[in-house]
Amino acid sequence: MTTHKESQIISHRRLGTDGPLVTTPGLGAMSMSGAYGPTTDSEGIAAIHTYLDDGGTLIDTGDFYGAGHNEMLIGRALADRNRDDVVLSVKFGALLSPDGAFIGFDGRPDAVRNSLAYSLRRLRTDHVDIYRPARLDPNVPIEETVGAIAGLVESGYVRSIGLSEVGAETIRRAAKVAPISDLQIEYSLLTRSIESNGILAACRELGIGITAYGALAKGLLAGKTDGRRAMFPRFQGENLAHNETIVARLAEIASARGMTLPQLAIAWVAAQGEDIVPVVGSRTSEQVRATLASTEVDLSSADLAAVAEVLAGSEVHGDRYPEALMAQLDSER
Repeated sequence: MTTHKESQIISHRRLGTDGPLVTTPGLGAMSMSGAYGPTTDSEGIAAIHTYLDDGGTLIDTGDFYGAGHNEMLIGRALADRNRDDVVLSVKFGALLSPDGAFIGFDGRPDAVRNSLAYSLRRLRTDHVDIYRPARLDPNVPIEETVGAIAGLVESGYVRSIGLSEVGAETIRRAAKVAPISDLQIEYSLLTRSIESNGILAACRELGIGITAYGALAKGLLAGKTDGRRAMFPRFQGENLAHNETIVARLAEIASARGMTLPQLAIAWVAAQGEDIVPVVGSRTSEQVRATLASTEVDLSSADLAAVAEVLAGSEVHGDRYPEALMAQLDSER
């Protein structure tokens, strides 16, 4: 029996027409800073090293993850690594109160430049590879925010411009200002709205890639329904009971084909197009290896048809975020 590393097959995909070449799946670092429960810095650094040692390149973070802790952790993890071997994707603009609650977004040009200054210091680098507003600031035209990032590209502090959780109209407006490498947005077996609301079509028309977070539906497709996940409507009461029946049917498909449901879920996202890169959150080396195991799965047309049959007859119950947070998503308008 071969070891995981010997059997590992990580492919590369380009984000957008002119964006960076990255490995799929990417590594989401948010959970390394306590988003879904306690963790340690040593675990997080080990997880990042495992991902890089197994050939991964794309690491996604946000300057508000752990109020800066996540960037500092990544900076420490990359201290003895070749910076050119890593593609750092950084979200900015989310505002936090001292208790960690989200209190808004700031996409003003001066705030863009200020945020990057702090991120560069925390990440211990002189540039980020993809820089993106975490959400749309309703008080600032997207043209101004993207224009500010474009200025940072010209100065060499940023390599590519990304977007996050914005709708088709906003994507088109942003793309008129400067080239956009990718849109980061939730996309999974249980969250497929980008297929029907024009977002995926707009990105493909404009040559913009998709970095798909939430491939495991915040843990629902991995059997994790406890802890802080209880804040999400899909994990509550009758919604959860209903959604778990869908998960059970998908798990049957995975089991019949000799794979785990998380493997199926990640592989399904990757199979939706060469322009889509799943970004999967992990906080331990074990989770990283489980994520990378999805690259060993080659879904056949029969596999995809079986999944499509389940999805066609199943409607997920509950929004993907609480009402207040849903209201902040330009992608849901």
